[in-house]
Amino acid sequence: MRRLPPLTAIEAFVAVARLGSVKAAAQELALSPPALSRRVQTLERFLGRPLFDRRHQAMVANADGERLLAQIAPVLDQLSDAVETMTSPAEVVRLRLGVLPLFASQRLFPRLGDLRQRYPELHLDIDTAGHGVSRLGDGLDAVIALAREVDPALYARRLDRNKVYVIGARSLIERNDPLVRPEQLGEQTVLLHRDMPDTFTAWRNAANVGDIEPLAIDHFDSGALMLEAAAQGLGVAFMMESHFADANDPRLVRLFDIDVESPYSYWFVCRPRALQMKPVRVFRDWLLETLGSEGA
Repeated sequence: MRRLPPLTAIEAFVAVARLGSVKAAAQELALSPPALSRRVQTLERFLGRPLFDRRHQAMVANADGERLLAQIAPVLDQLSDAVETMTSPAEVVRLRLGVLPLFASQRLFPRLGDLRQRYPELHLDIDTAGHGVSRLGDGLDAVIALAREVDPALYARRLDRNKVYVIGARSLIERNDPLVRPEQLGEQTVLLHRDMPDTFTAWRNAANVGDIEPLAIDHFDSGALMLEAAAQGLGVAFMMESHFADANDPRLVRLFDIDVESPYSYWFVCRPRALQMKPVRVFRDWLLETLGSEGA
């Protein structure tokens, strides 16, 4: 049999390559950073080449490291799953997932049939209460969060990049004085989500109309209710391109053909150590694969 490097060295390499940080990988594997570094160095000595570019407080896999990760990570995951299956055959596993209702209804639930078909043992406990990231490890295993950025101490993968859309009722462009100029926002109530408070300011500045003040700004904690309020003519909603496209509501239109990058993205977030849990790892891999064409 061909000689192989220690499995612990391979496990350490995969954790660092995935997380980009010795500290985060050490937390995931319950090791000290020096011990984890020694394991990575063991693999590099075995292969006779470096696998990472060492940077300040970060380790980024180089070309050789990326190539090795692509080949070895799936095998390691399969090995882990095989051992777990032998120790707990046919056991139902649960993921406690925090997710915003609009993302759940528009982008997650339409795809859950595929998840159930591929992983029938995996079941989700859905939590739509707010402040999900702060409750990781205390009631939640993982969160799909809407944020500008995520605490670097956590494991996070961006799920998309979006644009800010101004969304209003179709009647606004069909009336005698259609709403076609940004300056007319001074006659409207602006609808903002509490998790995206800067969307209006970002759009206004990018559109070079930073001095415009709306009649009022109403705040919501529900994206679905924001869309319904906009459809009912109660104001214009500053939301994401995906929110508008996935709503597919003929009562709604995009106002002002102005492209503005959203400061917010959806993220998959968990504590680094949570990736040791099969339901977290399986759901993450499925989610990134499913949204791969949409994410970044």
